[in-house]
Amino acid sequence: MTIRISNKHQGWQNVLQIILPYFLIVGIFQIIGYSITGIDFMNSQSIPRSPHQTLIISFASLAGTITALWFFMKYVVEEPFISLGFEKKSIKEDTIRGIYYGLIIMLIGFVSLLLFDEIHFRSLNFNLPLIVLSLLHYVCVAISEELLLRGFVLNNLMKSFNKVTALLLSSVVFSLLHAGNPNITFFGLIDLFVAGILLGLPYLYTKNLWFSIALHFSWNFFQGTIFGFNVSGIENYSIIQTDYKLASIWNGGDFGFEGSILSLIFQLIAIGILYMSFENKLKTALPERKTALIK
Repeated sequence: MTIRISNKHQGWQNVLQIILPYFLIVGIFQIIGYSITGIDFMNSQSIPRSPHQTLIISFASLAGTITALWFFMKYVVEEPFISLGFEKKSIKEDTIRGIYYGLIIMLIGFVSLLLFDEIHFRSLNFNLPLIVLSLLHYVCVAISEELLLRGFVLNNLMKSFNKVTALLLSSVVFSLLHAGNPNITFFGLIDLFVAGILLGLPYLYTKNLWFSIALHFSWNFFQGTIFGFNVSGIENYSIIQTDYKLASIWNGGDFGFEGSILSLIFQLIAIGILYMSFENKLKTALPERKTALIK
């Protein structure tokens, strides 16, 4: 029988060790995606893409992420891929809850900005094929980023640090990974850091990715495709067409709603609600666990 010795430093070392192979493997898949779409990835001027091209590239990134993490989990960490956060429990409940949180935050934010004249309604542009392409794109983005940031980075940091420290560090990584996005602002980075806390908090309690993936998808989809904001500085197709007279920390400017102070406030409220909800569930479950142990 092989006895595995626990190494407290192994978690953060795993995070550092995966950086180079992750970007190498994902980069190869992205090059394949660019080749399929006909985009010259060496030419920054060719970056503007059609929705079809965007979906192909985001799918390539997801395929690269899954491949990199699968190999790393199997041959380096020596744990099953499913341990990243794909347990079958609470799939439906967590998915619905995550989508609901994203919808409510974006809906209240959109209505608030309209009422305070921070944004202006321009027109409607309903296009079902583009909606489907956008939906699939944001699904790929949500799965890819949650697999890496929460499933792997946060998961491993929790092996080396206490949960709060691990959550904060993973949120810093999440924010910095968007530092090269178009129209990024310092306030946008702060907002993304808080978003990392919101997305990572459920993982601390459940070790499942369903809620985080659903919320991440819902956040991006409703923000960009439905309510017409840029998503992390990137402009995509949207049903509701809006504009603004002046960029401000209230409307987020060209970075989008997630670069606004309203987004920050709503996220902090959501974090508080989630924390109390999980703590109450934990307290309720403790007596049941004790009873089970006695029996």
